[in-house]
Amino acid sequence: MITIELIDNKKINSIIPLLKILNTSISEETLEERLSDMIKEGYQCVGAFDNDKLIGICGLWILTKYYVGKHIEPDNMMILPEYQNQKIGSKMMQWIYGYAKNNDCVASELNCYINNKAAHNFWEKESYKVIALHFQKDL
Repeated sequence: MITIELIDNKKINSIIPLLKILNTSISEETLEERLSDMIKEGYQCVGAFDNDKLIGICGLWILTKYYVGKHIEPDNMMILPEYQNQKIGSKMMQWIYGYAKNNDCVASELNCYINNKAAHNFWEKESYKVIALHFQKDL
């Protein structure tokens, strides 16, 4: 049975194996440091579990921006490959939408890598619209 719930901040490092699948170039030590900082800045993570096995994650930020108001930002969703195409991502998003509404969010917005066409398709099925480009500059 698949369950979806927030991952306790004390267990946040349990998501590192899934994050390593998303980006193999970031060391485990760096991920631990960044997650520690992110928790201090309000980061949360929802997990999908098959019994006690963590099979999917999606980071969450609740933010307020002048152009949209209070909203939730799903971040770095990852479902283990052997569990993909089973609607787990959609179930996680339904959970996230309910969580957002319970926290008085009026919208959801996210970033998605340009070359991740499978993710584009997923987010379009979730009724997200492309409204902007995300730019980044190394300092």
